[in-house]
Amino acid sequence: MQTSIWIRRCAAGAWLLATAWPACAQKAITLYGGARAGSGFEQATTPSADADLRSSGALSMAFDWPYDATRQLQLLVSHQRTRLELTPTVTPGAPAELPLRVSYLHLGGVNYFEGQLSQGPYVAGGLGITHLSPRLQGTSSRVRASMNLGLGYHLPLGPALALRTELRGYVTLINSQGSFFCSGGCVVQIKGDTLTQVEGMVGLTLLF
Repeated sequence: MQTSIWIRRCAAGAWLLATAWPACAQKAITLYGGARAGSGFEQATTPSADADLRSSGALSMAFDWPYDATRQLQLLVSHQRTRLELTPTVTPGAPAELPLRVSYLHLGGVNYFEGQLSQGPYVAGGLGITHLSPRLQGTSSRVRASMNLGLGYHLPLGPALALRTELRGYVTLINSQGSFFCSGGCVVQIKGDTLTQVEGMVGLTLLF
């Protein structure tokens, strides 16, 4: 529930930013569906055991505003529901998996290779935060700094509609030695330096 509220607030803030941009500049909103995979967590047991992040679907929304003739500014909001698959331990009551919600809020930009906005291949990237929300008693959410980098192709379908395909990579700084999600009692002890994820995305863009 908290993650859902967080995403709605981020989207509302992005929309206010978009509507505040000068009316003469063409803006765009893109809704993406994708599949995301990643790794980077371990269980802080002896010896350490992997905590594999299950591949799953993800939904994203991007707001774009022109910066110059070939570049755009971009605000990206993305959300994924996944699970950490845990290795069995001797700890009584230890779960076999940890439901986890991963959300990104990044500010960055898009640069078109062919010198024209909203057409052809492009590179995209951004900096921001990752909100990690485990859904298990005795755990709590964490917010960490993160970045993304991607390659994409923008295919116009009409004056105000386009199709986008992208491949994006995400890197989140975790820097934990064993109590990353702990809140009070800690049945699951997770550690890691960085969380890396790769996502294939397809989006529908509306220009306005």
